[in-house]
Amino acid sequence: MWLDATGGRLVASAITVFVIGTSLPAAAQTLDQALVSAYNSNPTLNSQRAATRATDEYVPIALGGYRPQVFGTASIGAEWTETRIGAATARLTGVPTVSNNTLFPSGFGVTISQTIYDGLRTANSVRGAESQVRGQRELLRNTEQLVLLDGVTAYMNVLQNSALVELQKQNLAALQEELRAARDRFAVGEITRTDVAQAEASVANAQSLLSQAQSNLTTSQAVFFQVTGLKANKLSPGRPIDPMLPKNVDTAIQMGLGRHPAVKAAEFAVDASMSNVKVAESALSPQLSLQGTAGSNYNSSTTIERATSATASLNLTVPIYQGGSEFATIRQTKELLSQSRIEVDVNRDQVRANVVQYWGALVAAKDAIESAQASVAANEIALRGVREEWRVGQRTTLDVLNAQTALFNARASLVIAQRDRVVASYAVLSSVGELNSTKLSLKVATYNPKIHYNQVRDAWIGVRTPGGQ
Repeated sequence: MWLDATGGRLVASAITVFVIGTSLPAAAQTLDQALVSAYNSNPTLNSQRAATRATDEYVPIALGGYRPQVFGTASIGAEWTETRIGAATARLTGVPTVSNNTLFPSGFGVTISQTIYDGLRTANSVRGAESQVRGQRELLRNTEQLVLLDGVTAYMNVLQNSALVELQKQNLAALQEELRAARDRFAVGEITRTDVAQAEASVANAQSLLSQAQSNLTTSQAVFFQVTGLKANKLSPGRPIDPMLPKNVDTAIQMGLGRHPAVKAAEFAVDASMSNVKVAESALSPQLSLQGTAGSNYNSSTTIERATSATASLNLTVPIYQGGSEFATIRQTKELLSQSRIEVDVNRDQVRANVVQYWGALVAAKDAIESAQASVAANEIALRGVREEWRVGQRTTLDVLNAQTALFNARASLVIAQRDRVVASYAVLSSVGELNSTKLSLKVATYNPKIHYNQVRDAWIGVRTPGGQ
C-alpha cells in the first residue's frame, strides 16, 4: 500500500498482485492452461509433428529394398497386312495373288524381381532411416521445449506489461494530484510558476509513458495469442519452478550435454551419415537378383492363336566403371559425415553456453528482486518524507516529483525482475533438455511419435495415412 499526494491510501498496486498473487476470480487463466493450449494447438509444434510422421516413412521406403517387385503388362492392338505373290506361284499353290489379313493381337504378362544381394545397400539404408527417425523425434522434443518456453515468456510478458500499465496509471494519477496541489499553492503565492511547469511536464511525460505501456501490452497480448491460441484474460500470477532445476550450474551443464534434444539429434545425424557412406559404397559391389516372367500372347500371327511362355533367370551385375560419379558420391558422404560430427560439438557448445547464460540470468533475477524490494520500501518512506517536508516548505516541487518517479521506477524494476525470474527458471529447465509436458505435469494427452511409426513401419501397401497420432 502507498500514499497519494493527499496522504490517503490507494488500492493495492498492480505489483502486489504480480508478486504475491492475491486471490483472483475463478475464471482467471493460469500458466498451465496457457501451456496446455500451446502444446495442443501451436502451429509450429503441429508442423514439426507432421514432419516427424513424414520422416517415419523413410523406414518402410528403405525396407522396400528387401521386398519383391511385381509388374503386370497387358497389350491389345490391330494389325492389317496385304500379301502379293506371283501368278505362277498362285496357280501352283491355289493361293490368291493378293490376300488381306486383319489380326487383333493381345497379350498379358507378369514380371517378378527379387534382389538377393545389393552390397548391403538396403540394410544400411534401413539403419540410416531409423537414425533419421530417432533424430527427428529429438528435433520434435526440442521444438516442444521452444514452444513451451515461448508460451511461458508470452504469458509472463502479458502479466508484466499489465502490471506496468497499472503502475503507469497510478503514477499518472499521483502526478496529476501533485499538479493540482502545485496549482493550488501557486494560486496563493507559496510556489512559483516554475514549480507548476515542472509538475505539468511530469504529467505529460507520464501520459506518454502510459501510452507506450499500453502499446507494449497490446503487442504482448498478440504474441500470447499467436503462441497459445488463447486471448489473454485475467491471467493469474506465474511461479518459478526452482524445485525442478538442478542443484548447481555444473550439474545443469552435465545434464544438458547428456540429455538436450539438440545434442541427441546431432548424434543421431552422425549415425545416419555413417549409414549413408555405406550406402554410397554399395555402388561398387556386385548386384545379384532373381527375375521371373510369365505371359500369354493371342493372335500374334494367322497361324498362332495363343502362345504362353515363362522364364526364370538369376542375374549378376558387376560394376566395373560407371563414369566416376559413384566415387564422387562416396567422397561427398564422407565429408558430410565429418560435418555431422562437428555439428555435435557445435550443439554441445551451444547447450553449455545456454545453461551458463540462463543460470546466470536466474541468479541475477533473484538478486534483482531483493534489491528492488528494498528499493521500493526505501522509496516509499522517502516519498512520504519528501511530501511532508514539501508541505512545510523544506522541499521543492521537483524534489517531490523526483521521489515519485524513483518510487515508480523501483516498483517497475520489481515487476520486471519477478517476470525475469519466472522466465529464467523455465529457460534453465529448457537448457538442460527437460522442459516438456510430462516434467511440468500438464494435463494433456502426451503426443507419442512411436504410435505412427509402428503403424507404418511394416506396411506393405496402402495410401491412406493411418489414424492415431
